[in-house]
Amino acid sequence: MPESIEFSVVVPMHNEAGNAAALAREIAGVLDGRSYEMIFVDDASRDDTRAELAALKGELPAMRIIGHRRNAGQSRAVRTGVLAARAPIVGTLDGDGQNDPADLPRLLARLTRAGVPAELGMVAGQRGKRQDSWSKRAASRIANAIRKAALKDGADDSGSGIKVFKREAFLRLPYFDHMHRFMAALMLREGYAVEFLEVNHRQRGAGRSKYTNLGRLAANMTDLFGVMWLRSRARLPGGTDEL
Repeated sequence: MPESIEFSVVVPMHNEAGNAAALAREIAGVLDGRSYEMIFVDDASRDDTRAELAALKGELPAMRIIGHRRNAGQSRAVRTGVLAARAPIVGTLDGDGQNDPADLPRLLARLTRAGVPAELGMVAGQRGKRQDSWSKRAASRIANAIRKAALKDGADDSGSGIKVFKREAFLRLPYFDHMHRFMAALMLREGYAVEFLEVNHRQRGAGRSKYTNLGRLAANMTDLFGVMWLRSRARLPGGTDEL
């Protein structure tokens, strides 16, 4: 592993045996030639996810594996990976393989382009043609419309797991369970700007979704009130000066 890592990819995993190895190889292929690391955070899977990843360590030297001792949820797994990351820029994508790793370089290029505004903290993917059931897409549209109207975060698709952001920006965000669904609003709350790019979305290869439509919608509505309160209590200093 080179001492200077330019890009860290964090992948939260929970019961993704059958998807894990293929996704790891795909990320490695997309980022070949770059100074990068990929950090798979296994959130106490009960299947062979961890063993499937461990079997690849000799093949993929850029891969790191971190295992939670107890299941703590996707947001905590993402945070665990970002805390362990050694690069100033971090990318995330879901462990089920529905996010396309080929979109990572596009998001990275957008965040690091010449003349980029200094306040840009994140470029988030928005799924153009979702490969999900009608009921799942409908529930997501309702939740996204309510969240966008309430928070004015500009995000049409807060559920997309593929994002690229500055590590220092992420570490300024308040942590709570499910916070990964409100990252655009939380970035704006801290004074960062956010941009969006349309990304590919694929069918799940193996396993099944960890969320039900009603369960996801109920959690989103509860969390929404919390984020609204956080926004109402935000006070920015307008920059700092060291004397």
